Amino acid sequence: MTDDERSVRLEIYGRVQGVFYRASTRKEAQKLGLRGWVRNRSDGSVEALAAGPREAVDALIAWTQKGPPLSRVDRVDVQELEDGDLEDLRGLEDFEVRRH
Repeated sequence: MTDDERSVRLEIYGRVQGVFYRASTRKEAQKLGLRGWVRNRSDGSVEALAAGPREAVDALIAWTQKGPPLSRVDRVDVQELEDGDLEDLRGLEDFEVRRH
């Protein structure tokens, strides 16, 4: 990872399941040229890993704080990932929706 790149894990809380949050996140991330994934969690939250140019990752984080029209985002927790934490991103060239 270079200085102009950023990798993060996002945990998004609120009304974020059943409102097209994952599909909308994927569309936004692809538009920004990011790689990673997004999935629902059993506690009702959504989790995402995103990597790419710092400005694009920052833009996705800002977008997740609002989300798609039917969602209500209460909180977004952002964790910076280091090279050793990126196992889940290895080999990914795109941004995908995962089941769980």
